[in-house]
Amino acid sequence: MPAPTRPTLEAIAREASVSLSTVSKVLNGRPGVSPDTRRRVEDLLHDSGYARRGVDAERGETVELVIENLASEWSVEVIRGVERVTRENGLAMTLSTIGDYHAVGDALITGVLRRKPIAIVLQFSNLTADHRRQLRTRNIPFVVVDPAGDPPADVPAIGATNWAGGLAATRHLLALGHRRIAAIGGPADLLCSRARLAGYQAAMQEAGLPVPPAQRGGDFSRQEGEREGRRLLGTADRPTAIVCANDMQALGVYDAAFALGLEVPRDVSVVGFDDGPSASWARPPLTTIRQPLQEMAEEATRLALRLRAGAVENTRLELATTLVERGSTAVPPR
Repeated sequence: MPAPTRPTLEAIAREASVSLSTVSKVLNGRPGVSPDTRRRVEDLLHDSGYARRGVDAERGETVELVIENLASEWSVEVIRGVERVTRENGLAMTLSTIGDYHAVGDALITGVLRRKPIAIVLQFSNLTADHRRQLRTRNIPFVVVDPAGDPPADVPAIGATNWAGGLAATRHLLALGHRRIAAIGGPADLLCSRARLAGYQAAMQEAGLPVPPAQRGGDFSRQEGEREGRRLLGTADRPTAIVCANDMQALGVYDAAFALGLEVPRDVSVVGFDDGPSASWARPPLTTIRQPLQEMAEEATRLALRLRAGAVENTRLELATTLVERGSTAVPPR
């Protein structure tokens, strides 16, 4: 039986009733093609099983990192991890920001097709089915670090044991003798936030304690931590300890405690999550759950490079979180 013929751009152009140059524009992310024509050509590229080959000579030796923004400690740690692995492999790193971890748009993907990186690492980002098809058609492997939701099974992703981290943070406070333990949740639409909160709830239930009903899903900012901290600490039966969804929220709880004339950890113990640089700089230094951000980014980059080289059996990995005890937790006040 003769081997199946590989689809050609000429055949795709004939099927789409467009010129070869139009197909080339679509393939390379160049402008000058109507949305309907671009969509029709993309569908044919995918449905025909076309996969670009032998294009490494056209590409710069770069890995593109797509992050939320440059202002967060989280993003800086991810940048360091990706940069380390690209440097070790004689490659360069390019950087794109999306401003909102839900907003990987068509413009960014079009730019990626034009820049032709050898791989992409994305922070949080959820790629649409169309985006994934476009990248695979061009043989541009992609890996998501700490995905925002539950990505499809075919999306390579590197995460952390967020549930175990929330469990460990709460067990640490329980071991110190705390029983009135509150939690401040992160964005409700993020899988990592929900997992951290679920770990806290599991530890409280394990100890036979009621789980406070008001678990608000806010953002990861210091302002959110202060706002929720004031609400929690301003009550007559205030908690003796608070588990926060990240370090920035925890520092906001510090601000709230100070404003209310309370001291950490004399009056309230605080636990964060991430272990960014600010955790050890805080006063008192913050007890937190270490999320191995740099290592996650390094593993994501290595996985992307392995995918470029060929098939990879395991494309999902969770790295362990660990409790880092510092000065923000103590036995509860009498």
